[in-house]
Amino acid sequence: MSVVVPVKDGKIVENTASQDSLATDRKSGSSMDKEAFLQLLVAQMKYQDPLEPTSNTEYISQLATFSSLEEMQNLNATMTTQQATNLVGKTVIMNVTSSTGATNVVQGKVDFVVKQNNKVYLSIDDELYNIDDLDKVVDDEYLEALEMAEDFAKVIDELPNVKNLRLDDKDKLETVRKAYNTLTTYQQEMIAKYCPEALTKLQELIAKMKEMTDAAGTDTDDKTDGDDKVDGDDKVDGDNKDGTSTDSK
Repeated sequence: MSVVVPVKDGKIVENTASQDSLATDRKSGSSMDKEAFLQLLVAQMKYQDPLEPTSNTEYISQLATFSSLEEMQNLNATMTTQQATNLVGKTVIMNVTSSTGATNVVQGKVDFVVKQNNKVYLSIDDELYNIDDLDKVVDDEYLEALEMAEDFAKVIDELPNVKNLRLDDKDKLETVRKAYNTLTTYQQEMIAKYCPEALTKLQELIAKMKEMTDAAGTDTDDKTDGDDKVDGDDKVDGDNKDGTSTDSK
């Protein structure tokens, strides 16, 4: 197949309008879209060599390629819309790039999905974000457990160190211990994973308080004796993960 181009005064005349249009299409995405494909096909038909014209078979083959391209783009658009719809009500994390090039992290629940100019946007806190900026989809149970682990670490941080522990701190320590034992297994695992220092400190404080109460001859009615440490199954004191007590009276 031969292709010819206009010639004037012995020089090739470039079709700047078509080139500018194609350049714009290339900038709009990393791959050629169907409009650019059609422009190339029309240009090929317009500037073909009349002595060696393109056969009908070749045109049919190119049109078939175009149809396949269009079908794939439509399928991709449908899948993107379906994916966005499935995110409604879920917590997501978006990495949004500003006009200055800085990346801002946005977290929140997706209220609804809207399609504008062939682009799909997620509505988060009354703001629209391109689904292309989606980074993570966060499970609500995971998010709740993570926040609880952070709160647990703050509470433990407010307790005195082992060296500064006093008998007067017994009630406060017991309150924290019981609160930990009311957590679900998943929540306790999140604390052990993301706040191991806090969990270790709680173990040490409970063990130290037992030593102090034993030395002082204090009656431990609240059961800080016996199984009073965090073992490998993430149990504090004698309480199981489900909140039931294994202490014998």
